[in-house]
Amino acid sequence: MKRVRVVVVKGSSASSRRRGETIRYGECEKNQAESIGGHAVDGCREFMARGEEGTAAALICAACGCHRSFHKRIVMTENQ
Repeated sequence: MKRVRVVVVKGSSASSRRRGETIRYGECEKNQAESIGGHAVDGCREFMARGEEGTAAALICAACGCHRSFHKRIVMTENQ
């Protein structure tokens, strides 16, 4: 059996961002028809957290129920 080494790196995502940048999550890109070989999105236009920041519910969209990772990540700078 092959050994696998798992490395977990902990750190705040805020420290990896540059100053003056904010992260916003746009439309949901989850393919709802993947199981039947098609492509269809649900139409959710913007991520809205279901719970308070720092909780597991903060990663779920209140509008569509998808995880935040399915939503398009938009990096906003001070100039935008």
